[in-house]
Amino acid sequence: MTNMVTIGSQASQTPFAEQPQGGVATAAAPAQGLQVTERAVKRIRVAMAKEGVSPEEGGLRLGVMGGGCSGLSYSIKFDTQPRERDRIYEFDGVRVFVDPKSFLYLHGMTLDYEETLMRQGFNFINPNSTRSCGCGSSFSS
Repeated sequence: MTNMVTIGSQASQTPFAEQPQGGVATAAAPAQGLQVTERAVKRIRVAMAKEGVSPEEGGLRLGVMGGGCSGLSYSIKFDTQPRERDRIYEFDGVRVFVDPKSFLYLHGMTLDYEETLMRQGFNFINPNSTRSCGCGSSFSS
């Protein structure tokens, strides 16, 4: 199977509520911040353990950068600690860091994880995306 990123704008099936700055996530309707589904949290937790990233100090960094077929591309990686101006969200013990510029494009987004026989990877379900490309890894807003 290959890892892939897809972009869409349908609602997630199991979003968690936004809890910036170390709050505890609970099930709720999508908020203006960032949502991470239970499936994505489980996959992030496994990958962090494999990469040796401490959940107490580090977390998953989500971002947006220029490039790709449609103008913007998603960035996803692990970071050992948050940066000074990051928005920090916590979902069932998993921290997610988003820089201020990326937050402009990611607010209201849901990060999901899909694992089927045909494909496996994170899905960025972003209501701010007005157009995405055929490769599924870039968007415009």
